[in-house]
This record gives sequence, structure tokens and C-alpha cells, in this order.
Amino acid sequence: MKIKTASDYMESLRKLSPVIYYKGERIEDVTASPATAPHVRAAAMTYALANTKEHGHLATATSHLTGRTISRFTHVHQNVEDLIKKVKLLRVLGQKTGTCFQRCVGFDGINAMYSVAYEIDQKYDMGYFERFKKWLIRIQDENLMVVGAMTDPKGDRSKGPAEQPDPDQYLHVLKRTNDGIVIRGAKLHMTGAVNSHEILIMPTTAMDESSKDYAVACALPVDAPGVTMIFGRQANDSRRDLEETIDVGKPSFGIVGGEAVIVFDDVFVPWENVFMDGQTEFTSSLVYRFAAHHRANYGACKTGLMDVLTGAVTYLAQLQGSAKGSHVRDKVTEMIHLSETLYSSSIACSAEGSPTPSGAFMVDTMLANVCKHNVTRFHFEVARLAVDLAGGFIATLPSEYDFRNEEVGHLIKKYFSCADGLPVEDRVKIGRLIEAMTGGTAMVESMHGAGSPQAQRIMIFREGKLKEKIQFAKALAGIPSRANK
Repeated sequence: MKIKTASDYMESLRKLSPVIYYKGERIEDVTASPATAPHVRAAAMTYALANTKEHGHLATATSHLTGRTISRFTHVHQNVEDLIKKVKLLRVLGQKTGTCFQRCVGFDGINAMYSVAYEIDQKYDMGYFERFKKWLIRIQDENLMVVGAMTDPKGDRSKGPAEQPDPDQYLHVLKRTNDGIVIRGAKLHMTGAVNSHEILIMPTTAMDESSKDYAVACALPVDAPGVTMIFGRQANDSRRDLEETIDVGKPSFGIVGGEAVIVFDDVFVPWENVFMDGQTEFTSSLVYRFAAHHRANYGACKTGLMDVLTGAVTYLAQLQGSAKGSHVRDKVTEMIHLSETLYSSSIACSAEGSPTPSGAFMVDTMLANVCKHNVTRFHFEVARLAVDLAGGFIATLPSEYDFRNEEVGHLIKKYFSCADGLPVEDRVKIGRLIEAMTGGTAMVESMHGAGSPQAQRIMIFREGKLKEKIQFAKALAGIPSRANK
């Protein structure tokens, strides 16, 4: 692999020249900007973990295409064991970073696109599958980070892609040439975009024949001509000053995943990197499979975050002298129960995985939607319990500048003192950590990342096998089956 270490990864980003704006100014180096550097360090952990004895077997895999050792984040799942190893890896990374490490979207896009490109070619023999495999081998060998770009702006949501007054509200093919295609549009909420190497574009929804120009999947470098990224704001991002450490909450890593808008202004993509162009009947499968893979992840990565939060409030209770209270134990126990229940959901949809016609394994889609839907409830409840246990001081804690001030610093140390002479600074730091992990964009991302709760409810209802369950009830009640009228 060309990129082997966290340092290699950061150096590879410095060699790129993407167009990125934040708060009205151009970011020249994502590894150095206070706005983006924490997210870079979180993603770098995926590279670092691959070089450890303890977790290397989770963070790496053997490519079924080349037989070479690769990052698991570039691997196509070959069996249930691969699906379960991914889950275990994501939980560990959540524990190590306490945030989003950003490579999952591209990972899930790779797996969805692989299986769908195969099926398109089984019907049309377009050469997409061979193109995709060639592209993927390069991604694997160079160990590149891929941002999966699926979500379009959508404009007037009562109208489909081809009905929009502004056709750019869905990314589309503007023209086709002998050498490739030219695309225009945008993708929103793109996690890890500014510190990725390549963009894997996929359609955002199922489409019909009227939307053929919108049924496009392709790949291109983040610094391709015509690509502009606008980095989003996050809660308390003004604290990310180089002089601040404690008030940030997590000085090493970001709050969520560092989302960005990606604008494609007449961007050229060579045919060798085009994996779908107009095959609208396959858009549903691509979106469906991507969503299922991605929703399965959340029972793992968010459990890792919940582990950190549970540890934080437990230690804070020790600092505050309340750890032995029965209500504290009960609430911590509930946090653990919710975390492990969520994790078991992610394991379950992986254990029930099955192969697609391409040989790539898919999670159980019903259980994947249940898993993500549980995240939208359990993570919020764990956060609520954490804030409950922490107390109101995390919302009114004075600045670290006051903590270090000669005039008032001693007052903070006096009135925020801990039990048994434990360090006051520990209480301040752990309070900020809890604040960072329970407020603002972290909660929004858990609720709406990989699709809003309603998206999972729709799929859960569709896959609920209600007709079969009606027959179970009728058989036990002695009711004969009749044709529906």
C-alpha cells in the first residue's frame, strides 16, 4: 500500500490542491487549518490502527482482486466474517476517536457500486464492472480515502430530478463526448470530503426513464478542475483556536465528520471512471444497498462513542463523589444496556448477511434499518442520561482562559474542586468532553446520518412480511385463507 501510516496520509493530503472554502476564506492546507485538522486526525486513525498488533487484523483485509493486503476500508465484503470484522473495527475506532472517522461512506459506496456494476453488465455488457474493478485496485493499492457522494440538494421535493425548474438540483450529465462525460450539480453533507483523495458519485434516489441523465455513477479526484467544496460550520467551532485545548472538549478530534458541500461545475470525467450512465432501473438497487450497508455501521461506530460517553460520566461521578449513588449506578447501567443492545443490532444484520450475484456480501437489509432506527433513539437517550449525570456545570463552565487567569483562576479551582483531592482540571476537561459529545451537530448527525428515522421506518414496514404474519395468525385462529377483495 502506498499510504501506510497516519503520517503518510497527512503528507498525501498536502500534495493535493482541492478548492475548499470555510467562513468565506480559502483553506490551503486541511492538515493545518484549525477547522479541518481535527477531522484529518480522526481519519488518520484508520491508517494508524492498521499498523497495530491488537487491531491490525480488523483494519486490514486481503483483496479478493489482487491477493494483496489492503485497508479494510477499501475491501469488498466476501463473507459474513468480513461484515462482522467491519462492525468490530468501527466500534474500536469510535472508542479511539470519540467522533466520526469518515471513511465509512466511501467504503459502503464501494461495496454497493461493485455489486450493482456487475448486475448492470450482466444485462447490458457495458464494461462498467471491469472499469470499476480497475479503479478499485488503484484505490486499494494506494490506500486512498474515498468520499461517497450521494445526497443531492433536491430543490423542490415535490418534483423529481427531471421536473426541477433548476436542473442542477440533482447532479446530472451535461454532455457526452468520445472521451467521457461532463457533469454538473452538487452533493450535500459530504462527510470527510475535504480530507479525502477521491469522490465516488452515486445517484441519490430511484429514477425512471425521464431521469436518465441523472442516473450517473462515476469517480474523480477531489482536486479535479471544476470541483469546489464549502466546509460546514459546527457547534462551538470558534473554539478551535490553536491556543485553546480544554474548551474544545476533544482537542485531538472533531465533533462529527467535517461535512462539506461539493459543487461540480462542468466537471469532466473520463469514460474509464464512469460506472453507470442512464441505467435508471438499477438506481434503486444502488441506493438501497448503500443505505443498508451504511445504516448497519451506526450500531458499531456510535456504540464506540457511547462507550466513551459512558466512561466520561462514570469518571465525572467519581470526581464529584457521586459514583456510589444507586441512581448513578442505575443510569450508567442503562447507558451500558442501550449501547450493547445497539451493538448487537449491528452484529445481527452482519451475521445474517448474504451474497449478491457478484459475490459481494450484503447485510440483512431489514435488520440494518432496525439498527439505524435504534441509533436515532438510543444515542439520544445515552446522551440525555450523560447530561443528567453530569449536572448543569457543563453548560456554565467558565472558559479555560479564566481557569488560567491569575486573578480568577484560583476561584475556579476552589469552587469546582473534586472529591478526595482529585485534580480540578480533570473535572473541567471531562465536562467539556461531555458537552462536546452531547450537543449541537453530534446529535443531529446521529438522527439524520444515513437517512432520517422515517427512511428506516419505510423500509422496516416494506420488509415486515405482513402477509406471511397474517397467515400465521389465521392458521392459529382457525380462519381459512381467502382471496383479498
